[in-house]
Amino acid sequence: MTTADKRPATNRRKFLAGAALAGAATIAFPQVSRAQTVTLKMQGSWGAKDVFNEMAEDYVKRVNEMAGGRLRIDYLVGGAIVHPFQVQDAVHGGQLDAAHTVTVYWYGKHKAASLFGTGPVFGFNANEGLGWIHNGGGRELFNELLTDIMKRDIVSFFAMPMPTQPLGWFKKPVRSMADLKGLKYRTVGLAADLMQAMGLAVAQLPGGEIVPAMERGVIDAFEFNNPTSDRRFGAQDVAKNYMMGSHHQATEYFEIMFNKRKFTALAKEQQAILQYAAEAVSSANEWKGMDYYSKDLQELITKDKVNVIRTPKDVFAAQIKAWDGLIEQLGKDPFMKKVMDSQKAWVKRVVYYGLFNATDYRGAYEHHFGKLAL
Repeated sequence: MTTADKRPATNRRKFLAGAALAGAATIAFPQVSRAQTVTLKMQGSWGAKDVFNEMAEDYVKRVNEMAGGRLRIDYLVGGAIVHPFQVQDAVHGGQLDAAHTVTVYWYGKHKAASLFGTGPVFGFNANEGLGWIHNGGGRELFNELLTDIMKRDIVSFFAMPMPTQPLGWFKKPVRSMADLKGLKYRTVGLAADLMQAMGLAVAQLPGGEIVPAMERGVIDAFEFNNPTSDRRFGAQDVAKNYMMGSHHQATEYFEIMFNKRKFTALAKEQQAILQYAAEAVSSANEWKGMDYYSKDLQELITKDKVNVIRTPKDVFAAQIKAWDGLIEQLGKDPFMKKVMDSQKAWVKRVVYYGLFNATDYRGAYEHHFGKLAL
């Protein structure tokens, strides 16, 4: 064998030796990683049975699996440490490292919070709203609200474009706007201002308190979010009329927040995992919602014998009129006007494209499945 013939064997031996060392390092590496694990304590705003709690766990699972042992989130259900509406204070103050919630739950601190979730109806859906947050200036405006105006030590990401929230649950069917007048109704955020302007008396309650309040007569009607959440906490046991469609909360998203000091102390790749896991779970949550919500709506009809009805057109008209009044009032605050103007500029361009270009989905649906009673 010539010298040239020997070289490949020598190179192979060097390669195999190097691979063995690399393999040993790979085996040892997780032990080093575990020793350096950063653990973040996160609380949700959701009860253990709520689908939103499951969706929060979906986010935590993605972070923990992607972080390779160097970063971990320990998740707690709503109320484990603080009240579901108080997670922002707890994250800002360091009592919690993180929270999974919605901005509307701290709307009492600044009404602009509701504009980053459940604001006026300008014609955009929640997916288009997330587009505004990521690409239309919404993220920068939200950071201005948190950091410059409210002086909060928080970093937040948004996830899960939620479908339109139903008008909700009623003891009697709502046949017209007149049936809503004077009712004691549960909702949250700017939707509370909207319903009050329409002549309802509003109570703002977290999800876990709704059914007991209905049973005690504290409220006459309520909305929460979706058929799955509603069914899981027993809405069908305290009311049998479910009104679908509304302008009160046409869009919403989860806010995944972190204490800024804890977040900035993390390595850049760990910060990236927390951010990009929110983007990944946004799609996963939306797809899960499509499956769960549609199934539970059918089960409410077939198993629970709920009377599912489309909200009357005059209620939609009254809501639009009430929103007009609120928009004028809220616009007196320069920051809120800036946010709404930014949203309208995004909607005028983006929704125009969407509406002008969209095929006739309803026509195709009705061709295959029959006319919709809407």
